[in-house]
This record gives sequence, structure tokens and C-alpha cells, in this order.
Amino acid sequence: MPFLWTLLAVAAALLGLARLGSVYPHRPLVAALYLPAVLAVALLRWPEMWPAVALVDAAIGIAALVDVFSLPRARDFACERRVGLIASLGKHHPVTLTLSNSSATGRPVWVCDGAESDLNADPSRFTVVLPPLSRSVLRYQLRPARRGKFLIEAVYLRGLSRWGLWQRQLRLPCQSRVDVYPDLKQLGEYALLARTNRLSLMGVRRTRRIGQDNEFERLRDYTPDDNYRHIDWRSTARRNKLTVKDFQSSQSQRIIFLVDCGRMMTGEAAGVSLLDHALNAALLLSFVALRQGDHVGLVCFSDRIHSFIPPKGGREQMNRLLHAAYDRFPAMVESRYDEAFSHVARHVRKRAMVVLITNLIDDVNADQVEARLANLSGRHLPLAVLLRDRSVFSAVEAVEPALEAAGAGRDTPLRPGELSAAGLLEDGPLFRAAAAADVLLWRRRQIARLESSGVLMVDAFPEDLTAPLVNRYLEVKARNLL
Repeated sequence: MPFLWTLLAVAAALLGLARLGSVYPHRPLVAALYLPAVLAVALLRWPEMWPAVALVDAAIGIAALVDVFSLPRARDFACERRVGLIASLGKHHPVTLTLSNSSATGRPVWVCDGAESDLNADPSRFTVVLPPLSRSVLRYQLRPARRGKFLIEAVYLRGLSRWGLWQRQLRLPCQSRVDVYPDLKQLGEYALLARTNRLSLMGVRRTRRIGQDNEFERLRDYTPDDNYRHIDWRSTARRNKLTVKDFQSSQSQRIIFLVDCGRMMTGEAAGVSLLDHALNAALLLSFVALRQGDHVGLVCFSDRIHSFIPPKGGREQMNRLLHAAYDRFPAMVESRYDEAFSHVARHVRKRAMVVLITNLIDDVNADQVEARLANLSGRHLPLAVLLRDRSVFSAVEAVEPALEAAGAGRDTPLRPGELSAAGLLEDGPLFRAAAAADVLLWRRRQIARLESSGVLMVDAFPEDLTAPLVNRYLEVKARNLL
């Protein structure tokens, strides 16, 4: 009975230390407690050993009691975090932690910043030794997996006592805010490549625009496909390098994006939601169009209108678009295309290129999209951006080599036995490919129907959407379709 009461007292003491001081036994103390436990079992065989057992228990207890007073305290440490306010989705974002030890004792500590799991800190933990009266600098990277506002409120430390019998969890308040926007770094990359005439590295094709010779835009280096009549000989002589004039159309035009935030956009591609890919591409095209002097607007919708930015130009418009888009997330609701297009009809009176970014997976939504976009033809220029599902295309591509090899040199269909010999009936790859092919045929029919209704199309994989969308816009500008 006394032994039971002793165990309860020890358990209560450990629980009190954990609840009140965030103090927990460390591995050496746990290992040391095995010795009295073994000796206590030995008492069943040799009861006369109880003085030795009591002595060992007392020694361990006194050592643990003395060592607990050497644990680090929160007031011995200070922390400062330096992190940029604005981060880009899926891009590395540097963070610097500065830890100060104001005590006269060196401390080995484990450090973990309080960033949410969606920020993907790398590395997520540090093991450092803080010398007495010193300061240490730790650096790591965030790679946000979703957009929105994030608040990092504290830095967490785990320090050991002098003999290593105890460990204490410490929370150092250190508040920082990180706003994760859609991929902004690609805007800077585009601007840099545009200045150096290397947009082809992003997949953007050069499209000659129809303009008049007096609509001068800028001077740039000559490339082999330039018209020699546009060579500026004075600048060429001054720079000792062939230089040509760029021209532009002086008319300011309008683009309005309709971004679907409903259930169609909840899927993922390359670890990022379809909506994030759509917003990244839309924002880059907005950046390009604003640089061209066009007006850009945005409608985010699902079962209702979430945000609406009227088409405007200027530098401030890009900030408005970013603020309207960075905290939008896909929801498992049915998208109301009728409300979105009605909203555009009420608020956008002048002719504009209406860009709908969505994902079609059934006839119901496909019929709605076709009807709404077809009604825009004439008054506006409709452009449908459809996102491909790579798994569907991969299912067909996976069996193509085997089918071509099995059917080489023959005009008749393959028989089941021949398909089985080629390994196409094992685990059902051929059946998956047939189902995927049926989906692709349905998709191709929907695209053909949209094109026959006068709707421009961009059909691309989500992760590769940016370049085709920008190229389509440049083609529209070059052909004066607006």
C-alpha cells in the first residue's frame, strides 16, 4: 500500500510540473527510473534488500529535485523574427530568427517556429547550442501551400536541465504576419524577360501587332524576324548594334476575367489547386494587359458573386486585383454561371474580352457555359479557358506504345488473346484507357461546339496555362479582334 501511494505522489508531481511549468522528464531520467523498478521486483525474492532500494530511490529523487531548478526560464531568452509581409504561393520565402541567451549558462536547445503547417517551413526544427550572453541567427524557408493571411505568433524552444534529467517547453511571443498571394514572382520574371527580349523562355511567342508607324513604343535589339524598314539607323550607329523600333496600337481595350471558384476548381494539379493555377495565369495576363495600356477587371464567383473589380487601367489596378484574389478559395458548391454573366452584362457595357476560366466535367455545366458564352458573341469577345486533367490524358498515353507495338503491320483490330499477351488486360489499363478516351472525346465535342458558336478557346494543363493564355491575348491584339 505505501508503494502505491508513492507511485501516485510521483505521478501527481510529474503531472503538476507538466501542467504548470511545461516540464517533462528527459530520457536519462526515464532510463534511471528503470533501476529502482527492477530492484523493487527483486524485493519479492530478497526482501532484505529494501534498504538498498530505498537508498537508490532517494538518490535518484534528490538528483531529479536538484536538477529541476537548473531548467532554463523564458526570461533568459529573447527572439526576433524577420520575414517579408507578402509571399507568393508555392515560392520560397526566407525567414530569419535571431535568438538571444541573456543567462550566464550555455544552453543546448531545440527551436521550432510557430508557422502553420500550410506554410511548409524547411527546416521545421533546429538544434543549436546557445553560448552564455550570446546571440544566434537561424535561417529557413517557407513555401506556402495555400493563399491567405497567416499569423505566426510565437517561437517554441525546448531546453534541458544541467544534468539532462529534465526538459522544458518554452513559448517566446514573437508575432509576424505573412500574406500569401498568388504567384507574384512570375510577374517580375515576365518584366525582366520582356526587357531583355527573352519571353520565349516562358513560352510566350512574339506576335507582330498591326499598328501605324507613328505609334512608337520603344527601341529594342534587332531579331532575325524583324522588318528591316523598322531599323533605327541613328540608334544603330550610336550603339554599334542593330536597333529596331517597336510600334503599338493606341486604342485602350478591356479584359474581364470570370474565375470559377466552385466545385469544378477544387481538384489539384502539381500539388496546387486548380483555382490557384487559374488565378496565377489570370494575374500574369492582367499584368501584361495593364502594361499594354488595356483595362482589366475581375469577377470571382461560385454560387454567388464573391468579388468584382470593374475594368480599369493603371498601376493601382494590379493591386486591386491582387487584393480581390489572394484570399479566394474553391468551395464545394454549384457555380452559378447565370449570375456571373448577368453581373458582367449589367456592369460592363463597352465591348470587352470576357475570359471564363473553369473546368468542365459534365453535360449540365457544359451546356450552361456554351449558352452563356454564345450569347456574348457580337457584343463582347468570349474566351473560354478549360483546364485539362492530366490523369485522364496519362491513362490513354500509358497504353499507346503497347497498342502500337501489338498492332504493327496489320489493319484488323486486335483480338482479346492478343491484348492479353501484350499485357493490356492485366490490372485493367486498357479499360481505364477506354474510359479516359471516352471522356476526351466528350471534351473534344464540347470544345468544337464552343468554337462553332464563335468562342475563342484555350485548352491547357493547369500548370502550363500561363503561356497559352498570354499567347492567345497577344494574338487577339495582333488581329484587332477587339
